[in-house]
Amino acid sequence: MTRLEARRGLPVWVRVLLVLLLLALLAVGGALLYVRGLLGAAGGGAFTLEVKPGDTLGSVARTLQERNIVKNADVLRFIMRRDGTAGSLKEGLYDLNGQMTAAQVAQTLAGPARIPTVSVTIPEGRRVKDLPAIFQKAGFDGAAILKALRTPSLSPYAGGQPDLEGFVFPATYDFRPAETPARIVRTMLDRMQTEFTPANVAAAKALGLSVRDWVILASMVQAEAANDAEMPVIAGVFLNRLRDGIALGSDPTVAYGLGKDLPELDRSAGDFTKDTPYSTYTRQGLPAGPINNPGQAALLAVLNPERKMADGRDAVYFLHGLDGKIYVNHDYAAHLRDVARYR
Repeated sequence: MTRLEARRGLPVWVRVLLVLLLLALLAVGGALLYVRGLLGAAGGGAFTLEVKPGDTLGSVARTLQERNIVKNADVLRFIMRRDGTAGSLKEGLYDLNGQMTAAQVAQTLAGPARIPTVSVTIPEGRRVKDLPAIFQKAGFDGAAILKALRTPSLSPYAGGQPDLEGFVFPATYDFRPAETPARIVRTMLDRMQTEFTPANVAAAKALGLSVRDWVILASMVQAEAANDAEMPVIAGVFLNRLRDGIALGSDPTVAYGLGKDLPELDRSAGDFTKDTPYSTYTRQGLPAGPINNPGQAALLAVLNPERKMADGRDAVYFLHGLDGKIYVNHDYAAHLRDVARYR
């Protein structure tokens, strides 16, 4: 019997079964090829996905399909459910691109998110009134920041003040765009708090200064010094004058008390004779509160002052010459001679 005859002799049901089996194999093969295609790269460009509160895996998957990061949203969801990472999506940023496979996209989404931040720099010596504009420029609500800064109860050292002047640490901070004003201000206060170590507080106490006094004096040093190197010298002069009961005579304290910036002071208008709780010309001792927000260099300068001149005498007077140098003296007559010579 020939093969053709043998084949023709197969029962009909066997032939039907063979045909169905062949079709099934073709269908399975096609399905595998199709699924493999869906698992491959979609071909889109780079895309940073931002996951916000309330976003679901389904909405994220659809966004990635629309952006050609994955070929099929359902496939991405299936992979993450299969791997047990469907609930791993976190708020933040994910850097993706269309050259990644669906499995690689799923793995990235299961990993840590990159948290979006806004960098804000608070320079040393800025007053509370200057800070809202800095935050406004960075995209925050400046008015809301100012309101939070006018909550002295947030600091244990700002009692009796209208705001948190002096206790907002100058530094560069990275805040989340949606951060609340209260959290922003608390972060800056907490950073200042790290300067109040037991050793530093003890050093201030040895000088006869409370933490609040230390910050007040540091704010004066910050305002007076042209650079960090001058700070210990100026701190030494102020500490000697406090000890000897001599008025501190600091121009920046007068400006602060009058609500002016330093260049706006007008001696002919009587600015230096007008009495305010901050004037160190009309009142003895420290001003009523800090006059700016001092940085670390000013804070440490107060704790490590240079109280002696090169000849061993106490430093009691200083002035900045037009030549950019600082001149220090022990007695008033020598101070007046330097004023005439260098100004």
